[in-house]
Amino acid sequence: MKKRQRATRLVAAAAMTIASVAPVAAAPAPAQAAVPGVAKTYASLMYRSLTADATMAKLRSTLATQKTDQRKRDSEAVKAKKVNDSAQARLASVTAGHKAVHEKLKSAERALSDAKNAVARQSKQRPRNNAAIARAKRAVTAATTTRDTRRTRLHQAAAALRTAKKDASTARSALSGATSAATRAASAIAQTQRRIDTAGTAAGYATQAAALSRTVVDETRPVFTVADTTSVYGTTVHKNVAFAFKRMVDDARADGVLLSGGGFRTKERQIELRKINGCPDVWTAPASSCRVPTAIPGRSLHEIGLAVDVTSGGKTLTRKSKAFTWMSAHAAEYGFVNLPSEAWHWSITGG
Repeated sequence: MKKRQRATRLVAAAAMTIASVAPVAAAPAPAQAAVPGVAKTYASLMYRSLTADATMAKLRSTLATQKTDQRKRDSEAVKAKKVNDSAQARLASVTAGHKAVHEKLKSAERALSDAKNAVARQSKQRPRNNAAIARAKRAVTAATTTRDTRRTRLHQAAAALRTAKKDASTARSALSGATSAATRAASAIAQTQRRIDTAGTAAGYATQAAALSRTVVDETRPVFTVADTTSVYGTTVHKNVAFAFKRMVDDARADGVLLSGGGFRTKERQIELRKINGCPDVWTAPASSCRVPTAIPGRSLHEIGLAVDVTSGGKTLTRKSKAFTWMSAHAAEYGFVNLPSEAWHWSITGG
């Protein structure tokens, strides 16, 4: 199966629920069973391995969306700056205009005061000069008109100044918000890019998990209980491999290969099989001495749910079967390794 096709299925699988062929207890997440820490680490690494492509695809999609958002935010910030620059320039102009009008009003008020004083002086002059008094009074009337006109203009300038101040404040706040949004967008991009740059690969995680597999077996066996198992499409396996086993079955089915098999079995059942398979001695005879190779009780990975005797279409795998060819090409991606002497036997160690 081509890697690109598998990656496509990984993305799709991330959004699917686990329900179809048969009851499945395994959840699409790292196992949470009360098992040794190394086993949990193994399960986590396999989960990350099998979701690495989907995770990377999601990160790249997120990055593309964030870059689109950043361009929008940057554009909004540029527009906000232009609006703010215009508003601040307008405020400066209106402020200067208001000051000029105010100065003119003060000048008009001084002129009016001078005109009134002139009337008072003319009125005291003797002999009385009615023509001069009349001229002085006309000057007062003109000065009063000028003052009143400039008062009106000052009121208008004050109103314009209030509006300009409000507009400038609004523009300044909008610029601050737009700039902050653009900064946040850039920060989000940097964070996502770092996650992409530091993300592990599927192969890398799988390799780390494989390096722990024997330790997982050694530390799981002494504390194993049946409660640590779950059923995946009718095959009982340890919870720490359930996610990987389910993904393997799903991906094989997508490639036209049906996988099933026998996973966990009790020590009692292992003893029965040793007898059924004609082992010379239940407890000491090597597996190879049995008619069908069967591990000594207490040593089988089936007893802790970390091995599966794989079948396809109800038939045991042979090296010539399509399922064996598929497993040989892909099983390692899911943490399963074949025991060379048994085409059907797959476990996390190959033992």
